[in-house]
Amino acid sequence: MLSLSPSMLAKLDRRATTFCQCWRVARNDATAMGFTDHDRDLTFNGVTFRANTGLSASQLESGVGFAPGTGEAAGALSDESLTEADLLNGLYDGASVETWLVDWTNVADRVLLDVATIGEIRRGEMAFAAELRSSAHLFDQQQGRAFQRSCSANLGDVRCGFNVLAAGFHATGIIAVSVGGAIDIDLSENFDSGFFAGGALTFTSGANENARFTIKSHRQANLRASVTLWTPPGGAILAGDAVLMTAGCDKTPSSCRLKFDNIVNFRGFPHMPGNDRVIAYPSALAPAMDGGSFFR
Repeated sequence: MLSLSPSMLAKLDRRATTFCQCWRVARNDATAMGFTDHDRDLTFNGVTFRANTGLSASQLESGVGFAPGTGEAAGALSDESLTEADLLNGLYDGASVETWLVDWTNVADRVLLDVATIGEIRRGEMAFAAELRSSAHLFDQQQGRAFQRSCSANLGDVRCGFNVLAAGFHATGIIAVSVGGAIDIDLSENFDSGFFAGGALTFTSGANENARFTIKSHRQANLRASVTLWTPPGGAILAGDAVLMTAGCDKTPSSCRLKFDNIVNFRGFPHMPGNDRVIAYPSALAPAMDGGSFFR
């Protein structure tokens, strides 16, 4: 239940009100942006809520239970506020959106209506639409470990413990040319083809600076690498842009042992019986089914 001040209640009871909506968007890189449907800029909580930005948002629809409420924010793509490059480069993935009801004659009279998280983003030629998810969507996230044959950790995270910036597992380079989705990069070291497949490519300069992408394929000829990405960057890729590439992992125990020498931290269950064992029945021709290890 919203807690409203006597001043807010009195203004809401009037026949004509002076309220507008404001949205505060906080990205994961600590950037905060403000938008309002009022016809002039408003400022509070250290954020300027800009007018005429073409952003609008619907209220979250929710019901009884733990199902996440959903809404939508739509807006125009412009160089001054929301850009296509920022959307494509994932800067708004998981960003929080606060919806405020504000008296534009006195911004001290305001109330926080909702807090949501940006989910799926759809973009058109000149506009975008972002799904808004309520905090209940956190209940849909997996908790605890998953029993699976492959490793459930991500290379370089706390559970994996491997340093992807160790010597021999990363490379810096300069983009030579980008044509038809393939990016040719002059690297500082020579690597086997496929070494970076499944790894990460981070732009360290250029229009996509600090944007990180997953590498789809990697081919190497001496110091010239040719890579493709699973998703295209939002900004232009130009010759001379600097990049950092880190090794890829296919999450198998053999790669963990042979490529990274990190089998002690493998987070999968490669010896877990499959469906063939579940539906099997005792047979004199089959291995003993006494509950012991199949890998003795």
